[in-house]
Amino acid sequence: MFHEGNRQLQDAFGSRALADRLEEKLRRDRFTEGDAAFIATLPFFFLATADAEGRPDCSFKGGAPGFVRIAAPDLLVFPDYDGNGMFKSLGNIAANPHVGLLFIAMGDKPGRLRVNGRAEVVRDDPAMADVPGAQLLVKVTPIDIFPNCPRYIPQMTVQEASPYVPAAGEAPVEPKWKTFPDFADVVPPRRA
Repeated sequence: MFHEGNRQLQDAFGSRALADRLEEKLRRDRFTEGDAAFIATLPFFFLATADAEGRPDCSFKGGAPGFVRIAAPDLLVFPDYDGNGMFKSLGNIAANPHVGLLFIAMGDKPGRLRVNGRAEVVRDDPAMADVPGAQLLVKVTPIDIFPNCPRYIPQMTVQEASPYVPAAGEAPVEPKWKTFPDFADVVPPRRA
């Protein structure tokens, strides 16, 4: 889980033994029932990707709680919803499948879970029928799963869900920017 850059800093700060113990006690490569339950409660996560040259990109991914699901102990799945059409994250996955996901719970019971693994983007998967608004699915096979101390997570609460979160049986709400003169003539039709 650690490379030479990590080790040099661990040695400089005297934390190699602690890092090794944290890896020994907390790191895993399969999701637990607790991991699945934690992830199922969250309406968002952060996705880190990099292109073929290693240039990073980080995205916010949001949806209704449960939009990310643990399909098996070694498989996490989340939908790709209609967005700005740049496909920064999913394009990076096509070029470099290594991803990092950060799940954060704020509020009365803060928590963090990191998932590093390999991702693939899938089209025409039968499971998409069960995910309102999904235009693609992303499947992640975990390599390193580990919780982090939540001590620096601020006390925040979600006031209300985004009106753009897809819901079964409801027409999608289009963002206003799609009608702006600079973009309206090049906005493609929704796929889902």
